[in-house]
Amino acid sequence: MAKNFGVQPYLFPMPTYMIGTYNEDDTVDVMMMAWGGICAEDMVALNLEANHKTVANIRARKAFTLSVPGVDTLAESDFFGIATSNKMADKFERSGLHAVKSEQVDAPVVTEYPLTLECEVAEIQDQPYGLRILGKIVNVIADDKILDEAGKIDAGKIQAFAFDQMRNGYYAIGEKVGQAWHSGAGLMKK
Repeated sequence: MAKNFGVQPYLFPMPTYMIGTYNEDDTVDVMMMAWGGICAEDMVALNLEANHKTVANIRARKAFTLSVPGVDTLAESDFFGIATSNKMADKFERSGLHAVKSEQVDAPVVTEYPLTLECEVAEIQDQPYGLRILGKIVNVIADDKILDEAGKIDAGKIQAFAFDQMRNGYYAIGEKVGQAWHSGAGLMKK
């Protein structure tokens, strides 16, 4: 038996990405985002509400960083989703996290986040069903702690967490359970 829930944004997992921007006074702003992700080989899409301070910062600076937080920064990352820079000017300072200026774009890199994409704004789409910001990835920064012996990114070492829209929970990600384009290859022979 199945239960109908009507129209809901229920997909799982949803990402927990952190958008880093600079405010007009050059202070750091970070917000958590779950609606968006990779949309091309070198592009990301952010689906945001137009009234966010982060959106104003992106419009002004034409750049942002997009980071994947680890469970070690879950409290701070969740705080960035609760608090708004429109009402709390010292939001980033309160978190206790640290940031440095990106070498590639006019945006901050939060040093505690293990994986960061540096992005330039490619297009801002004001649409009847929402605002979408397309960003061109110009560089990816990975902390040494998430690299394997060959110098490649090991997703399990990120210790990322996903958002559960149905029950407002966070779930740790990390155990590898298969190999893409290989685990199902045996079914190709039938």
